[in-house]
Amino acid sequence: MKVGSNGYTYELVEDFARLPASEAFGLISRLTTDSQDRLYVFQRKDPAVLVFDTDGKFLRSWGSGQFKRPHGFRIVDDMVYLTDQTDNVAMVCTLDGKVVKQLGTRGQASDTGCEDWHNLPLRAAGPFNHPTELMPGPSGDLYVTDGYRNSRVHRFTKDGELVQSWGQPGKNAPGEFHLPHSMVTSPDGTLYVSDRANSRVQIFTPDGKFIGMWTGMGGPNDMARDKNGIFYLLEQATATSKPSVSVRDANGAVLTRWEMPHAHGMGIDSMGNIYVGRTKELRVDKYVRVQ
Repeated sequence: MKVGSNGYTYELVEDFARLPASEAFGLISRLTTDSQDRLYVFQRKDPAVLVFDTDGKFLRSWGSGQFKRPHGFRIVDDMVYLTDQTDNVAMVCTLDGKVVKQLGTRGQASDTGCEDWHNLPLRAAGPFNHPTELMPGPSGDLYVTDGYRNSRVHRFTKDGELVQSWGQPGKNAPGEFHLPHSMVTSPDGTLYVSDRANSRVQIFTPDGKFIGMWTGMGGPNDMARDKNGIFYLLEQATATSKPSVSVRDANGAVLTRWEMPHAHGMGIDSMGNIYVGRTKELRVDKYVRVQ
């Protein structure tokens, strides 16, 4: 089956990543690739991290017993940036799982007055209360979206010292968040933050000044940006739209979009292929770029 248009056309390969016999995926939270286009799957099951080659063949795994609720997982310059949502930590790891840096204290949540992420927190607070994504900026600073029971973005130095936090619970104004869920950075340090429950992407300077926003989308579950500055959004269903993948230019304009079953995580590789983790079928599908 082919999907897409306007020079962004893809062939669907279902059940791309093949596990060893008798093994099965848990819920897939995130997918991403390294510099050799090996695919990393972050699942809510031990072992948490599964690695596959470019043909979908299983290579290795790591992370058993290491995470309570896997959430964010990015690879930048062959270093892993991840979050454990309910254990309230963000970590930097090597590709084989060695922890290089940890932000936050395991099991310690900041006080936002929130016990149910479906509701807005009563107040914003410091790091962390159910963090969702960790990303490095080009300066070396580390950014964390925080997340399911907070409404903030936190900025740390490369050594892990908190520099600033911004964002407040809310549904409309710039800088208000309801579930900042994912994030990408551009080479100039601009941050693109998926404000999932508000169905928008908010854009900030590296020091947290609001630049603008993209609207008119399903709740953005995950995001990616390729080397050419093209953005890929995994969108949740809304009252007026079904789950979908959209490809967008640097201004957020839709180049193409197609509907697909619900997924929580999405990743891309250097060839422009797209990987999604299907939440109901518990499998990895690949959209191979053909144009």
